[in-house]
Amino acid sequence: MKRHCVLLSLIPLGLAAGCAMIGGAGDSGGSSSPSLAADIVVAPDGSGDFTTVQAAVESIPKDNAERIVVLVRNGVYNEKIRIDASRVTLRGESRKGTRIEYSQLASDFSKNEDDIGRGVVNIEGDDAILENLTVENTQPEVGPHAFAVFGRGDRTVIVDCDVLSLGADTVSLWRHGGGVYYHANCSFKGAVDFVCPRGWCYVVDCDFYETRRGSAAIWHDGQGDEDKKFVLRNCRFDGVEGFALGRRHKDAQFYLLDGTFSERMADKPIFRVTYPTEPHRDAPNLFGDRYYFFNCHGDKGDLPWFADNLSTAKGSPTPDRITAAWTFAGEWNPECADPVGIKCVTREGDLYTMVLEEDATVRGAPALVLESGDRAEYASGSGSDRLVFKAPSSIGGDPRKIDLNGGAVFACQAGRAPRFVVSLP
Repeated sequence: MKRHCVLLSLIPLGLAAGCAMIGGAGDSGGSSSPSLAADIVVAPDGSGDFTTVQAAVESIPKDNAERIVVLVRNGVYNEKIRIDASRVTLRGESRKGTRIEYSQLASDFSKNEDDIGRGVVNIEGDDAILENLTVENTQPEVGPHAFAVFGRGDRTVIVDCDVLSLGADTVSLWRHGGGVYYHANCSFKGAVDFVCPRGWCYVVDCDFYETRRGSAAIWHDGQGDEDKKFVLRNCRFDGVEGFALGRRHKDAQFYLLDGTFSERMADKPIFRVTYPTEPHRDAPNLFGDRYYFFNCHGDKGDLPWFADNLSTAKGSPTPDRITAAWTFAGEWNPECADPVGIKCVTREGDLYTMVLEEDATVRGAPALVLESGDRAEYASGSGSDRLVFKAPSSIGGDPRKIDLNGGAVFACQAGRAPRFVVSLP
């Protein structure tokens, strides 16, 4: 039985045919990056595969391994949803036109729990992406807990979205033990601690609006690991008169770079919540106050407590080092633009196995073009790091390139933009 390994120079033929473009920034939402074609379409008028978002995400098996893109057409979807499967992208047709909304106080959920969850969008699977849509908890009270997005999955990405509530804990990503999360080009609104990650979180180019006087906009839980951090870069903070920037109950670590603060923000540094009359309620404070700033400015002038102090952080990181990859200690880079790497292709009889550096999803019918000009057609492996191609038994020879044939091969892991299989150096 013949078995060997060949390094390929794979030419990404047909890549453009495997991609679609979504609108640029503005009312239409989205980014100008290539966008994957939809696998499932939700439309309220019945022109898609489903009329409700929940029915669409329920159709995806919980053990799903591929990236599945659910396109939600413009409309108001008055429902709660729960994403149990991993590697699901929920993409709106437009940021303002696609609205998932529901009215629910957390206290009401606690009194009458259901199987969907306490948020409007509930994320249980890993590598979820929300993009180009609006999620709003429409309950009318200012202040009480009212979740818009609640999540316990890892590597959650929210980009080009409005996530809104008048209550507390609007965006609550609370993976047990701490997860990793990424948000870009979003608008967040809420009352107490309305963006409150547990673990590691990197936020860039986002707007925050606080609805309650005296309440803090951001909160972090970094307990259990000194490296956990909440990094916010090029973000704008506004709200009602007298809102506070941030607070913590437990060990936490905040980095704010290139931020701007409205004149309505209180002159109150990020602070730790303690209970002087009930000290048994105080959370551990092993690492002390860790609030770091660089190039932050207020509309009514700069205050001493947000002066540049990165040099006092562990390792004295310079501003250029503080990236998404740095935040996640190199273990995840949602801003990575590199193509999916190909390690090698092995041949065993009439089967060719392409070994990738990470799991990838296959769409369409790509083929390996052999040195003879014949083709080995894609057979299996989507959702894994090994893609199998099958050639007729009478055909031999090493593969020379890949013909995507109008399809695409792209990374499964969540990120800001799709990453495709392309040529080796």
